[in-house]
Amino acid sequence: MNGSLRNLIFFITFAGMITTVSAQLKIGYILSERIRTEFEEFKEAESQLQLEYRKVQFEFDQMVLKMDSLKQDYEVKRLMALDKGESIRQEVEQMERSIQNYQAEKIGPQGELMRKQAQMEYEILGKVKKAVDKVAIDGGFDYIIDASVGLLYFKSEFDRTDDVLHELRNLNSDK
Repeated sequence: MNGSLRNLIFFITFAGMITTVSAQLKIGYILSERIRTEFEEFKEAESQLQLEYRKVQFEFDQMVLKMDSLKQDYEVKRLMALDKGESIRQEVEQMERSIQNYQAEKIGPQGELMRKQAQMEYEILGKVKKAVDKVAIDGGFDYIIDASVGLLYFKSEFDRTDDVLHELRNLNSDK
């Protein structure tokens, strides 16, 4: 009984310490999805990437059209048993390889557009982190949590999203 009494006293003391510590914590949250949709730089980056993607898609479509035309040419020459059929077939195969390479270089997982998107996001998220840090430090917060990721309940009074958006706009105007 002496051991269980000691454990009970330890538990009550420990619970009291946790309550004291948690009462001193100041926690806020942001909604990153709102920042993503309302911060101009995110919108501009998305527009720029969409423009790049449309350009790449147009070039890709032109290559496919040319290949289709070559295939039709090949079929006509082959049916007519003309000598040029073989050279056209080789050109079709080369064009297919070119299209696959183009696709991999531009829109594949390691492609140009993916690298560009990652770089843009990295730069923007660096600014978001800087703005969150400033809001946290200025407001005396111990934690700022991203509620978009999985917070199930939160009081709106602890929402710092507007503050972060304000800081982001200040960062951009300081350029």
